[in-house]
Amino acid sequence: MLRNREFKHFILWFVLLAAVTVILGFTISPAAGILTVTAAAACGALFVLFTRARYRSIARISSQIDLVLHNADHLYIGEADEGELSILHSEITKMTLRIREQNEALKRDKEHLADSLADIAHQLRTPLTSVNLLLSLLANNPSEEERRAFIRESEELLLRMDWLITSLLKLSRLDAGIVVFQSGEIAVDHLVRAALRPFLIPLELRNIALKLDCPDGIVLQGDEAWLSEAIQNILKNCLESAGEHGRVEIRCTDNPLYTGINIRDSGRGFDPEEIPHLFDRYYRGKNPAAAGYGIGLALSRMIITRQGGSITAQNHPLGGAVFTLRFPK
Repeated sequence: MLRNREFKHFILWFVLLAAVTVILGFTISPAAGILTVTAAAACGALFVLFTRARYRSIARISSQIDLVLHNADHLYIGEADEGELSILHSEITKMTLRIREQNEALKRDKEHLADSLADIAHQLRTPLTSVNLLLSLLANNPSEEERRAFIRESEELLLRMDWLITSLLKLSRLDAGIVVFQSGEIAVDHLVRAALRPFLIPLELRNIALKLDCPDGIVLQGDEAWLSEAIQNILKNCLESAGEHGRVEIRCTDNPLYTGINIRDSGRGFDPEEIPHLFDRYYRGKNPAAAGYGIGLALSRMIITRQGGSITAQNHPLGGAVFTLRFPK
């Protein structure tokens, strides 16, 4: 308390004023002088007691701020008295709570980032190891047929790595908030057909039947390029689930409330406990043979929700899985 310059100045002026008042009191009469001394002493004592209590409260607030800065778990919540100091205490308490929440969020993000980087490194290392093995086999001068098979498999692995790196870059751009979606009127039929174009040959090679029901005239507002990317990731998941001789159905709907796109496959569907986590980043489910990286669906959800839409996944009553995309009017 005595370290405060304002308090020292007040004490100095109070002593000077009290001395002048006491001298004037004794000049008038001894009784007036004694009364002046008593009043000055009482006022000084009350002021010191009040100021010390106030400074103790400020010291408690300062210690709480110091605890928060040093990541301590304890946080003092002061009594709800009225007054400017109590308001300051309340605001600082809110600030410390907010800082604590942000610190916890940053800690979780840091742990998640470390786990994600480890997972990404593992996912990249697996195809790289396979490519190195294939190159070693090619160096042993295999037959022409084996060499073609090794080259084709290497190309597939490199394409998977390219897709993984490209998807991670897109996720990073979306996380950083540097992507600006262009909003325009999109014909849903054209959007779906554009998303299907890269899969036409795989559909034919794997004998997967495609049923498309997208009437003309259905439109939605959004960024066509990014929405096509989102639908492609969903289609990729459905094609992998449908397997050889499977079936994929795409149905577009329109009503006064929203425009919908339903994508269904004839695969095994989802385990019930996996459905809440399907769109979580890097979630690959319990199937050890899953070929995905847990990125495509997370990227699709981010693209769709950032443009005001929604996406859900569930098991279809007749078998397989169905993804439902809705874009409000």
